[in-house]
Amino acid sequence: MILGIDPGASGALAFYDGDELLIYDMPVHIITKGKTQRKRFDPYCCAAILRQYDVTAGWVEQVSAQPGNGAAAAFTYGWMCGGLESVLACCNVNFTYVTPQKWKKTLSVPADKDGARMRASQLMPDHAHNWSRKKDDGRAEASLIALYGHGAPTN
Repeated sequence: MILGIDPGASGALAFYDGDELLIYDMPVHIITKGKTQRKRFDPYCCAAILRQYDVTAGWVEQVSAQPGNGAAAAFTYGWMCGGLESVLACCNVNFTYVTPQKWKKTLSVPADKDGARMRASQLMPDHAHNWSRKKDDGRAEASLIALYGHGAPTN
């Protein structure tokens, strides 16, 4: 079972064995700061999901904070990525980072989010119902990362 991860609050975890594809939206809970609500990574829920599967390898999209994002957004994203990495390690999931440029080039995925949904539907038509909504781009990307990992060399 290969695990593909599109990190971030709108990302997802995708488990793929070459046939079956299981997708979970990134486990988060809501915290309130003043009048603002923010998504925060839920490590307990993530660990519970990971423990259900015998993951042979994990592939995590290697990204960083986006220029122009505020300090709060960068902090939240860093919190999410650090928490995710810790949970993977605690659940004994060996993982590799892969840049979006590399997996997208390998699978001929356009750079835009709708392009990822379109290409995922082409490559995995039996699973296209998982990313039918515009906001499901994280699901499509996690699935494509898992597909990339399934075909990636294990050196």
